[in-house]
Amino acid sequence: MEELAKEAGITVRTLRFYRERGLIPPPRREGRIAWYDDHHLARLRTITALLERGHTLSGIADLAEAFDSGRNVGEVLGLGEPTEETPVRLTPEELADYFEGEVTPENLAAALDLGYLATDGEEIVHISRRLLDVSAALVKEGVPLAAVLAAGREVRRHAESLAGLFTDLLRTHAAESDIPRLRPLAKSVVEAELSMAMDRRLREEPSEPGPG
Repeated sequence: MEELAKEAGITVRTLRFYRERGLIPPPRREGRIAWYDDHHLARLRTITALLERGHTLSGIADLAEAFDSGRNVGEVLGLGEPTEETPVRLTPEELADYFEGEVTPENLAAALDLGYLATDGEEIVHISRRLLDVSAALVKEGVPLAAVLAAGREVRRHAESLAGLFTDLLRTHAAESDIPRLRPLAKSVVEAELSMAMDRRLREEPSEPGPG
């Protein structure tokens, strides 16, 4: 414990307090000896970094609980890496910097549940660089992260339906070996239809806000 506290730049008393609060996992025990490892050191450094960013210990404990309950990368990716998306590895503090003030336990749990985020040891993996950058851009424009994630859940539902439609269409009328070559055509149809649908929506008069 003394060695771990020294490496982390904290006092043994602080380390004991963190352990009592459940902020770090218990050590591995061999008889009367308790062993701490790099996993514990990484967690302590994350706690320090999040405290410096204004998070409270209570909030960090809730984040840690959500983080520890998240699915790992293998569970999220399932059959393999995305074919057209680039996963991004982040430390918890890098994620906090991406969405300053918006990385709450509720938002983290929602992103983990959606499968946008997965865990890999003490790192977080976002499944798509494009989705990460778009989400961060929307938040910077003032859209709450909770609203971005709620919209993402709806988009996911419609995207699954569209994927099923085009997969069935291509498998019915094309050879399986031709599907990778024809896949961009399906994306072009969706992009064109979405663009025209947004044109129609934006031409409509904005609805009046409700009372109260």
